[in-house]
Amino acid sequence: MSTEDNKVLIKRYFAAIDEACARGDADLVDEFLAPDFVEHNPFPGLPPTRDHWKQAFRAFVAGAPGYHVVEDLVAEGDKVAGRVTAYGKHEGELFGIPRTGKDIRVSGIAIWRIEDGKIVEHWHETDQLGLMQQLGVIPSPGGQA
Repeated sequence: MSTEDNKVLIKRYFAAIDEACARGDADLVDEFLAPDFVEHNPFPGLPPTRDHWKQAFRAFVAGAPGYHVVEDLVAEGDKVAGRVTAYGKHEGELFGIPRTGKDIRVSGIAIWRIEDGKIVEHWHETDQLGLMQQLGVIPSPGGQA
């Protein structure tokens, strides 16, 4: 696949996630992630596998349904790097945090490695501190949660 094809795959992946969010359909993950997929930054308590992403998807659908905006994508070789922002509403338990009803916005930067039209590896850095501040778990600077 070309670098442009790889970028299109990532855009399709996020569009599919957002569409499947309404149905809670985690099986969409199988369409995009290879069976031997490796997550290099797994969420606490989840395995670094494709099943990890199914579990994470279900957790976010139940706890903070929403959508993504792909801000930037840059591709070289078999890798795509991107800046993505997720928007949602904290409607249920998320990471052990009870529902707050608050709107949330979380940005992150990720790298995906693609092989034979599937995502085989993923690295990401997400603004988890900002998320915890938005949910009131950690105070924001100046004491505003």
